[in-house]
Order: sequence, then C-alpha cells, then structure tokens
Amino acid sequence: MTADTTPLAIVVKCWPRLSETFVAQELAALEAKGQQFQIWSLRHPANEKRHPLHEQVVAQVRYLPEYLHQECGRVLRCWRACRRLPGFAAAWRIFLADVRRDRTRNRARRFGQACVLAAELPDSIQAIYAHFLHTPSSVARYAAIIRGLPWSYSAHAKDIWTSPDWELKEKLDTHHFGASFGVTCTAIGARHLRSMCCHDDQIDLVYHGLDLSRFPAPPERTELDPGSPLRLLSVGRLVEKKGYDRLISALALLPESLHWQMTHIGGGDLKASLQEQAKAANLADRINWLGEREQPEVIQAMRNADVFILPSRIASDGDRDGLPNVLMEAASQKLPIIATAVSAIPEFLQHNEHAFLAADSAEALAAAVVVYAEIPGRRAAMAEAAYQRLVSDFGMDAGIEILNRRLRALCSDTRINTHT
Repeated sequence: MTADTTPLAIVVKCWPRLSETFVAQELAALEAKGQQFQIWSLRHPANEKRHPLHEQVVAQVRYLPEYLHQECGRVLRCWRACRRLPGFAAAWRIFLADVRRDRTRNRARRFGQACVLAAELPDSIQAIYAHFLHTPSSVARYAAIIRGLPWSYSAHAKDIWTSPDWELKEKLDTHHFGASFGVTCTAIGARHLRSMCCHDDQIDLVYHGLDLSRFPAPPERTELDPGSPLRLLSVGRLVEKKGYDRLISALALLPESLHWQMTHIGGGDLKASLQEQAKAANLADRINWLGEREQPEVIQAMRNADVFILPSRIASDGDRDGLPNVLMEAASQKLPIIATAVSAIPEFLQHNEHAFLAADSAEALAAAVVVYAEIPGRRAAMAEAAYQRLVSDFGMDAGIEILNRRLRALCSDTRINTHT
C-alpha cells in the first residue's frame, strides 16, 4: 500500500470508454466539486479514441488484471496480502456462496480482481464507489469487505435488468455487507431496486442530465431543399437492445418517392450482420456506417442531420436501455427525435410533445419517418419542446450535488464490521 491522501476509489468497467460519456461527465463534474478519487478499471480500452471529457479528468487511473492469468504474480502476491487482513474470511465466505449460484470464470475473476484492488489501495482510501451494479460492484463489494470499507454504486440499465434477483438483493442488504447507498439514473430503475431493499432512502434517483456548457448552441434549422435527401442519424452500439435490425426493416418499407440517407455512429458485435441485412434489402448505398467517433464528431453529425432515430427495445436476455444520453444530446441541438417508448425514455420525452415515440415495429418506425418527412413544421415544434424540456428539467447540476454530498458522507463513514 502506498502513501496517498485520496479518500475515494471509483471502480469502472473500462476507462476511457466512448459509449459511456455519462461516466466521464460525472467524474469531471465531481472533480470540479473538489472530489478527490482514484479510478480503478476492470478493463483496458479497446482503442485509443477519447472524448474531450476524458481529458478533463485528472484522477490517477489504475488497471486491474483484465484476465488473472496475464498477471499471475501480481494476483498471487495480492491474494497473500489479503489473507492477512481481518475482512478476508468474511469476503471468502460470501464469494463461495456466490460461486455456488454462479459457477463461472467471471465470478472467480472478479474475486481475483478484488484481491488486487484491496491489496493495492492506498491507506488513505475511506470508501469505494462502483459504476454499474453487476461486475464492477462485485469487485467493489469483495474488496470493501476485505479492507473493512463502506461502498456504494451507480446503477444504470443492463446491470439492473440482467442481474439475478438474489445478487441484487444481497448487494442492497446493508446487513449483509451491501452498499451504504446507491444512485440510479431512471425512475423505473429506482422503483425496481427499491422493491428489493429495506429502506427507500438507500437509493437516490439521479438523472445523468447534460452539462449544456459543453455543447454548442443549437443550429438554425431550415426546411429541406426539394431535391435534398432527408438526413437520418442514429448513434448507438450495434447490439440487440438498440433495435437496429428493426430499423433497417423500417427503412426498407419507406416509399420509393422519399429521398433519404442514413448515418450510423457506433461500434458493436452486430455490425457485420446488420450490414448484410442492409445489403439484402438493397439499402447498402443509402446507409453510412461510421463506427465509433469522438463526441465533437457526434455533435457535428447531429447538427448536420434532419432526424435522429433510436429504435431501442428489450433484448431477449432482458437487457434494455435506461435513458440514453444520446437522446439528450440530440435534443441539445434541436434535432427532431424518433424513439421507442422503452424503459425510461418516456421519463424524458412524451409522445407527440417532445418526440415521436413509435411502437417497436418496422411499420411504426417507417410511419414515423414519413410523418417527419412530410410535416417539417411538426418535427421542428417537437424538437423545440424537447430542447426546452432538457434545459428546464434535465440539467446535470442537481444530480451531481446529490451524489457529491452522498460520497463525502460515505468517505467520512466509520469502517464496517468485518466479523459479521
């Protein structure tokens, strides 16, 4: 353990990660409030691209062993150090109970990472905070028990809806080494988590919101020239819950008389299959797949587009979006929005007031595009309403103030009892 004065350790899945601007925005805002912390990442970044927000965060970044066999000596050394700590026996018991219900390499990896985290944390660390309630919180919880520290979490979407109930309940149980508190970014997520814990005040609803000072003022939008295509834009990972297969089917249903082009920004495992789907539908020359892009490029694409589309859905494993930040980013540029009424999207956008919230079908999505193409005044009015909704109710400051206060209290909390 090293000499340091940092009181808080923040555990994240990957730092930096382009698809998680909300994490970078939060950490930059916490630093602006005077919070001091270290970032501990479970994974190394897949590429060298970074948002300007990542550059703003000055906290030290440490990487845990992504795979235990890659750093055997480090893991073994930390394991031995942790075995001498008073909380190790309790953490080991909980880990064995978890393994009986989840016999996966992933579970063993998380305990190994937790041992490295617990052994290498500076003595100054008084609390641990994890982004996401699934694997990052598993690592944070095991390490917190080993070190006798309080811990907390921020829950989002996949971690809430795909984690087994037994695991969520135990991570929320303050009598079973659970989190001292948690925050989550949607009302629907907060209700679900509160149904699993004893005290509603353990969980705060904290919308990510948007720091509008980081974005340019929205552009002046004019009606399309008769010969210009309707410029569609979507930003999101190419995974099942984003619904891009349904969107391609919808585009194939658009009338031949409608002149359109679509740009997609984002990476993901389904890229090849979706490109094949587009090719089979004779749409390959009308869809531009840009891959991952840094945020300034994303915002510029929003400024150049006519309509933003995000066809979110509930995936077969229960995974779903929370409240995607890209919808707020699109609203910040007064870009008319077509989305689906999934999860927390209606908490921000109401159908026919702020956006067109289509049903989860190709026919409904295609109909929404046609409406926006044929009635430009309607899409402009809803884009203006979405912008006003964003400015009045979805700023970032209120949520950051709640989280900042919570984390300061957590860092001054007494050490937990490791002998329960």
